[in-house]
Amino acid sequence: MSSVKEIARKRRHQKISKKCKGTATRPRLVVYRSNANMYAHLIDDEAGKTLATISDVKDKKTANIEAAKKIGSEVAKKAKELKIETCVFDRNGYKYHGKVKALADAVREGGLKI
Repeated sequence: MSSVKEIARKRRHQKISKKCKGTATRPRLVVYRSNANMYAHLIDDEAGKTLATISDVKDKKTANIEAAKKIGSEVAKKAKELKIETCVFDRNGYKYHGKVKALADAVREGGLKI
């Protein structure tokens, strides 16, 4: 059974996903965070493919702002390897502050345009 917060997040996510679609040249950057870890995916919605996945599962630390910054810089590196310059940011219904904001800022500092 989902909590009230989880239901509200899923409702916000449905509104967001109607508006942002990823392509091969401009993929969708999806953020998912749990209590223990944080994940980021670059997704091409037209082809239905995940181009890259980055997470902090291998690190034994909790998902904090420093870990979010590290994931963001890794996303930017991976995007450059795939020759991607811009992406659509999908915050997955999470509020844009804290870890989500830190990840987005790190991606921008890495050279990827959101």
